[in-house]
Amino acid sequence: MARTAAILVARLIFAAMFAMAAAFKFADMPATAAYIAAISFPAPQLFAWVAALFEAALVIAFLTGLYFGEAAMLAAAYVLFLAFAFHGPSHWAGSQAEFGFFVDHFSFIAGLLLAFAYGPGDRMVFERRPTLGNRATKATAQV
Repeated sequence: MARTAAILVARLIFAAMFAMAAAFKFADMPATAAYIAAISFPAPQLFAWVAALFEAALVIAFLTGLYFGEAAMLAAAYVLFLAFAFHGPSHWAGSQAEFGFFVDHFSFIAGLLLAFAYGPGDRMVFERRPTLGNRATKATAQV
């Protein structure tokens, strides 16, 4: 039961983090595009919208469990890209805080990789685990 609760809380945290990120992007798309343009990424307006829509799709995946593993892996790759593009080594000379922002991304990536490895947790909620009692019943029924 505790494991199921932990997985549910983790899924809600993932969804909340990406929901906040998407909401900020949708709320001020020109500012998001300007932030993307600041790192000399091409087509900043287009990629601002792509990022916001991608994050919204991740929210749906984490809340529903649909394509959960794929979403977790794509989210990990996305967060890795964000770490290097917006807070990577080229930014450290300008501000020591950038190194902290960079490192923080890796704890999030670690959680996403664990989510990928262990899945959405639905099996533990909806499937009955074998116990010694029902193993013995199955063995007797087969004889």
